[in-house]
Amino acid sequence: MKHKIGVMQGRLVPKYKNQYQSHPAGYWDKEFDVAAVLGVDLVEFIVDLDEIEKNPLMSANGLSYVSKIVAKTGVQVASICADCFMAAPLHSPDPLIQRSSLGYLRTLIEHAPKLGVTDIVIPCVDQSSLRTREDTARLVAALESVLAEAELYRVNLSLETDLNPERFARLLEHFRSPRVTVNYDTGNSASLGYDPREELSAYGASISDIHIKDRVKRGGSVPLGTGNANFEVFFDALEPLKYQGPFILQAYRDDEGIEIFSSQLRWIRPYIEWYGKRIKG
Repeated sequence: MKHKIGVMQGRLVPKYKNQYQSHPAGYWDKEFDVAAVLGVDLVEFIVDLDEIEKNPLMSANGLSYVSKIVAKTGVQVASICADCFMAAPLHSPDPLIQRSSLGYLRTLIEHAPKLGVTDIVIPCVDQSSLRTREDTARLVAALESVLAEAELYRVNLSLETDLNPERFARLLEHFRSPRVTVNYDTGNSASLGYDPREELSAYGASISDIHIKDRVKRGGSVPLGTGNANFEVFFDALEPLKYQGPFILQAYRDDEGIEIFSSQLRWIRPYIEWYGKRIKG
């Protein structure tokens, strides 16, 4: 089986406002041309809270233009990384923040099928970590309030957390809908010192989107193969699950972007191809 390989938005164009990761407002479309040349299948769109009104995923005209770029380049959008929920968490104790964030999420859910998007990644890491029982309760209540829409439009709400395997599995037990899924990030797990075998054993069947990156333990991103992510163990543990979703390279970037991405794409592709052959058999 040939798995689709994607890139996190912004990795193939100059940094936007010198940020490591953000939606490159004004020139995001150029990345699709580069992705097509590199043989990349997908771009995972980013939705930032800052300048969210400029994001084409938030308006009918913007969606129409994204569709034209997809048709022209053949590079699809199958997932959205909703980084806006890092700055304004769905589980915020501030009711005004929670109300506005739920509004953004409802808009994304409604717009997702117009592009063929199946996953909206909801980050609950760093400043949006689930630190208390109250945080968890508010997140569960927020997601429950939009599950009917997610089921109607067949969109996964893919949670990315820094919870250990046992706690993440318990979080998922709060939801009866299969539309609440998992975004697995190889680099974040490596940084936290988690064992991929324990993680995938606990909640692997719920994974619908995978971010490929490498990090040093308790540290930042590094080029693939130079950090603490054990890709041999990860892909071996993934095999019994028969995961068929995309692999999104959220890998290390420098100021240039394209050259470092190309080298990491060459490095990881054999692993993905090996995995595809194993689950096909």
